Amino acid sequence: MELATTLTSHTVQNAVREVGINPNHWYAVGWANQLKPGEIISVVIWQQAIAIYRDINGQLHALEDFCPHKGIALHKGKVHGCNLACAYHGWEFDGEGSCVKIPYLPEKQKLPRAIVRSYPIQEKYNLIWIFPGEPKLAASCQIPHIPEFSENEWLVVPISAHFQAHFSICNENTMDVFHGFLHQGLQGWFDPVLISLKETETSVRAEYNVSYKGHMAKFLGLSDRADTVTTLPITVEYRYPHYATSLQGVSSLYLMRLPIDRNESRSFALFFFKVRLPQWVLDPVKPLLIPLLQRFVLSKFLAQDIEMIESEQRNYLVNPQRRYVEINPAIIAIQRLIIRQYEQFMQKSIQSSLQRQEKESITNLTNGS
Repeated sequence: MELATTLTSHTVQNAVREVGINPNHWYAVGWANQLKPGEIISVVIWQQAIAIYRDINGQLHALEDFCPHKGIALHKGKVHGCNLACAYHGWEFDGEGSCVKIPYLPEKQKLPRAIVRSYPIQEKYNLIWIFPGEPKLAASCQIPHIPEFSENEWLVVPISAHFQAHFSICNENTMDVFHGFLHQGLQGWFDPVLISLKETETSVRAEYNVSYKGHMAKFLGLSDRADTVTTLPITVEYRYPHYATSLQGVSSLYLMRLPIDRNESRSFALFFFKVRLPQWVLDPVKPLLIPLLQRFVLSKFLAQDIEMIESEQRNYLVNPQRRYVEINPAIIAIQRLIIRQYEQFMQKSIQSSLQRQEKESITNLTNGS
């Protein structure tokens, strides 16, 4: 559905700062190359604590970060072959979450029925992905497609961020191209114009015209000359729950959002640039260029965004009833989508719960008769 691009006053829906997620999507939770065989990490996806470990064969597994014996966090334990052993008593759980060994029991003694929830997990684009929702839906849900990842002419720069803020505030920052005013000291973009806005059941797609100028803009291929202004169209698409941004074949951004709880979020982003250097020059300097761009360009932009995002969250918490005014219709569309996804998930959850109760009642009546 095509939406109006006129910048007019709207009242922000404060309810968006309280909603949870739709867990029936793949969420990126960490960089795959940072988890070696035999190592364990702990992550949280919207209040669900999960222990991720890589077994001795290099296979990833994800279990609820909870031992059913004493409730100890499993990420404090050790990897024993293909299993995860609790740090307290050494109870071992396989990748499916079943208890397969208790070290102080005789080998032939039957084990108690101790089961930990396991989660569908994948490794793709050097990211670890977890599906925290209904496991049977994981196969039909796709991880975002990132074609640039396998194309050698792109320079890919990974970067992550941690925000003390609700994920909706973070998402609005990504969609809000008008906040280039914040980054003007870093030779950021300026004079943005919203020229197209489309909304579907699962996405919001906005197109802006933006202008660039300066030596960094020239180096990254955003501007033809450092002393002239170049205006380019940029597309920002929020495909719940992640982002894909494209700047006319010059650069791309894929940003994966990780909601932790109502006051905390993370992100994992892959920036793709077409640097104006011959391939034979670019390839050997990539290991040097990537950390330089991370430290001296992207991290500086991120630091400014984090400061604004966390300030917005703090002030919201002081007075959740305060009314806010927004004039960018793309932000209002983002809020509708976030609320809609959460409400749809909750409605389906309630329906599923009622159906289970009905089946249990029928079973009980049948057994009783």
